[in-house]
Amino acid sequence: MTPSPHHYLVITALGADRPGIVNTITRHVSSCGCNIEDSRLAMLGEEFTFIMLLSGSWNAITLIESTLPLKGAELDLLIVMKRTAAQERPAMPATVWVQVEVTDSPHLIERFTNLFDVHNMNIAELSSRTQPAQDGNPPQLYIQITAHSPASQDASVIEDAFRALCTELEAQGSINVVNYPQQDD
Repeated sequence: MTPSPHHYLVITALGADRPGIVNTITRHVSSCGCNIEDSRLAMLGEEFTFIMLLSGSWNAITLIESTLPLKGAELDLLIVMKRTAAQERPAMPATVWVQVEVTDSPHLIERFTNLFDVHNMNIAELSSRTQPAQDGNPPQLYIQITAHSPASQDASVIEDAFRALCTELEAQGSINVVNYPQQDD
């Protein structure tokens, strides 16, 4: 078996947000000869976090592993890196998107992530934000989740359970299930 010409590295950077910091990191990644395969950025309070999946030759990945900690120290960033491998994704012929607005309280996100877990769905993305109380209204929690259903399962069965959970929690919610046609081999 011949080794893969591409090697993969996951990087997480965490630090105070300031103009140009993301460009500085991506420029450094490119200068090392790595390609950004996938990335996510989020603002959390005054901090930002940037997650990237990089690919490159063995030399490029080794170069970024050896130089990024110094660049992170220079930029006052916490950097975490982990080698990984390319993975063929299993068939996930259905995608489910949900949006929820509900009066904020503890355990709400857990209740919605549990719903997907109970239905054996893989959460691909989760975003939440709390809007502080204003004008006499209580704080509101906004949740968006994207999940995928394995080939062996009908994703539409989650719709009734989602609506029941929204009713129980007095939440406003919407759900969209898209079933993709199965490909024959």
